[in-house]
Amino acid sequence: MPSWNCTCGRQIPYGQIPCPDEWLFMSDFDFDRFSGQVDAEAVYSSMSSFLKCHPCRRLWVFWNGFSAPPEEFVPAKAASAPHAVLA
Repeated sequence: MPSWNCTCGRQIPYGQIPCPDEWLFMSDFDFDRFSGQVDAEAVYSSMSSFLKCHPCRRLWVFWNGFSAPPEEFVPAKAASAPHAVLA
């Protein structure tokens, strides 16, 4: 089963279907290409994936599919993170 090694040491498996550690997303621009009745496979193939490491909360974003290395996003520390206010 395929997996990714997180910086924290956890091995994140992503071969299970459905996968509890894999999240799918797309831009608002890409989403707007779909309207009315859509083919679920077409929507799925337009999405990108990220893996979430639950212990350390890092996100590993696969912008170009699983054949290219992901980009790592590390959450800010709760105590030192500025609080954003959405207007």
